[in-house]
Amino acid sequence: MKAVKNKLVAALQISILYAFALVLDQAAEACKLPIPGSIIGMALLFALLRTGAIKLRWIEAGARWLIAEMLLFFIPATAGIVQFKHLLLSNGLSLLLVIVVSTFVVMLTAGMLVDRIGKRKEQAAG
Repeated sequence: MKAVKNKLVAALQISILYAFALVLDQAAEACKLPIPGSIIGMALLFALLRTGAIKLRWIEAGARWLIAEMLLFFIPATAGIVQFKHLLLSNGLSLLLVIVVSTFVVMLTAGMLVDRIGKRKEQAAG
């Protein structure tokens, strides 16, 4: 019974996150902002979490599930690239270079951020 309750809570939290994304996407579109609503939503959600206006426990289970299943969200994009064979043949090396460099930059940035957070936690604990 507890497992069912946890799944229902996660589903509700995912619905809340999705509604949040939809509302901000519509707002960004209505205001003709050059930034996607999803990016604005992440920044706003981060700010609301930092200020305590939204408690982490209100969205944590749903967010954990979404992160755990993130790979599934890339399958349609990966399958869709088959439609652009001509683009891959003409610009494949350039695209590969961009992918490798951007992946490296993301990994480096994430590593530095985790290192920084770890040092802060050590200082706070010690």
